[in-house]
Amino acid sequence: GVLAAVAFVMWERAAPYPMVPLALFRHRTFAAANLLTFLLYFALSAVLFYLPMTVISAWEVSALEAAAAFAPLPVFIGALSTKVGAWSDRIGPRPLIAAGAALAALAFLAMALTVPLRAYWTVVLPINCVLALGMALVVSPLSTSVMGAVDAELSGLASGINNAVSRVAGLVAVAAMGGLAAIVYARAGGGQSFGEIGGDEVHRAATDAGFQATLYVLAVMSALAAWVAWSGLRPESRAPADKDATLRAQEPGAR
Repeated sequence: GVLAAVAFVMWERAAPYPMVPLALFRHRTFAAANLLTFLLYFALSAVLFYLPMTVISAWEVSALEAAAAFAPLPVFIGALSTKVGAWSDRIGPRPLIAAGAALAALAFLAMALTVPLRAYWTVVLPINCVLALGMALVVSPLSTSVMGAVDAELSGLASGINNAVSRVAGLVAVAAMGGLAAIVYARAGGGQSFGEIGGDEVHRAATDAGFQATLYVLAVMSALAAWVAWSGLRPESRAPADKDATLRAQEPGAR
């Protein structure tokens, strides 16, 4: 994956008409929006994958109950997006995205600290409401930041790049956090596989330890996303609307 990403960047730098004009990333707001997208959607994708695995295998929660943990996400985002969009128009996306990412970091940290309790309904579900509120503060303003960083002629391109960044973040998150969880699980004395259903208390405790380690990483990444939002999403001139100008910025002479 890393080799493919490097090859893609090298190809795009040399292509006369690149699919992803790399000059766009010289624009601070556009680059910051995509970096925080990667960090935050990395965290969200990882918890969407590993929370159900943990509670089903180690906490004896049913699959239907595990799915219910994420009900707050669509509810909060659907209910608040219009209101948050109006706030973003008035005060700008920067404080809303930073606050939302900070809430997500707080939710991941709280979840990590309370994993040993195995309190699904009384602890995990309320924490997921905090996470959902944080994401509701992020989703609409983040789109505003990405689309507002470029002129209208490049808005479709900017949106496509940002969507691709979020999908790549999810793929990397599941792979990387799976490796971390497996390592921590083994070091905690687990004798089976992380997330395997059934087993003794040692297996369950080791699964908890693996999930807890991933949550600490997710909390850090969300906090970094909040910092990137606060420091990087500052008002500035837009990226050039003239696609030829964007392409010329990548020519060897311009570099």
